[in-house]
Formats: sequence, C-alpha cells, structure tokens
Amino acid sequence: MKDSEPRWQALVAIIAVTVLYVSLPSSLMFGPGWLLPAVVIVLAAPLLFLHRTGRHSLDNILGFTLTSILTLAMIAAVAFLIGLLPSHKEAPTQLLRSAALLWLTNVLVFALWYWRLDAGGPHARDERETHASGAFLFPQMTMLRRVEQATGQARWSPHFVDYLFVAFNTSTAFSPTDTPVLTRWAKVLMMLQSLISLTVIAILAARAVNIL
Repeated sequence: MKDSEPRWQALVAIIAVTVLYVSLPSSLMFGPGWLLPAVVIVLAAPLLFLHRTGRHSLDNILGFTLTSILTLAMIAAVAFLIGLLPSHKEAPTQLLRSAALLWLTNVLVFALWYWRLDAGGPHARDERETHASGAFLFPQMTMLRRVEQATGQARWSPHFVDYLFVAFNTSTAFSPTDTPVLTRWAKVLMMLQSLISLTVIAILAARAVNIL
C-alpha cells in the first residue's frame, strides 16, 4: 500500500479559512466573530485522532459537516457584501480587502470539497495502490506504464495540494486547465465555485475600483 497522504495540509486549509473569515468586517459575519472559530475547533480537533484510530465514518461525518459550515459562512459573507454595495457604507479599500479575502476563502473551501469527495475521499484513496479513477483526470492518470515507472509516478495518488491547484485554476480561469472534470457532481461544484469567484471579482472588486 502507498503512503497515506498528509492530512495536515487539509487541516492548515481549514485554519486558513477560519483566519480569513475572522479578518472580515463584522458586517459580513453571521453572528459574533468568535462563533465560527469555536465551531471549527470543536469539529476539527478530533479529525486527525479519528483518522489515526481508524474511525473513518465519524471522520467523514465531521469533515463534511465542517466543510459545509465553512461553505455556508463564505456564501453568507458574499451575500452580505453584495447587500452593502448600494448603501456605500463600506470604504472602497475595505471592499477591495473583503473581496480579496473572500476570493481566497472560495479557493480553499472548494479545494476541501474536492479533496473530501473525489474517489471516495482521502481514506478510500489511501487504500488503493494507484489513483486510476475519480472525478478529475489528473495528468499522471494518462501516463503510459513505462512513463510512470521512469518518472516515479507508478504509485501516484492526488494529495490536497493537487485539489488546491484545481480550485485555484477554477477561480482564476473559470475552467479546469490541465485536469479535465469527469463527473456531474464535480462539474456542479466547479460551476458554483466559478460563479462565486466571478461575483467577487467582476462585481464586488470592480465596484470598489470604480468608486475609488
């Protein structure tokens, strides 16, 4: 069996999303500023322990719950920011800063979704010798066997950084670049991610620049 992918990468992404969220103005937060960090601590703290002790079902439940909460918090913040535009209550620089934070949050949140869902999730991928199927067609999956062996990719499987790269490209190019999408659920998620990114970049950031 191949080496398990490092879970700390996803945990760092969860912490980063939380830090980005609490860096937003209070007008963009749902509830008090301490609420989301408290929820993240309660749900994220047991994740590594559950994985190491083999309680993968509970690990998945907590992981999906936490990612859903982060997603809802981000979407609510985007909606609040759109609602503030007509009132002109936020300074242009504050709008730009908030838009940038939400754009980064969008990348990280959807990277977590792709990492959690692709090919049965991280545990299911750990159980396989190679990554031969999934929602995304990574370049390593198209290599000939001799090329895999020559490049040291024979036992390759995607890690969180690979999904982060897919999410980053989706938010910048509004489409996959080197990694085609194969399943319908992944296409729906990528459309949603692109829509949020387009809203933040084309509407919020552009509006902030116009009123500078």
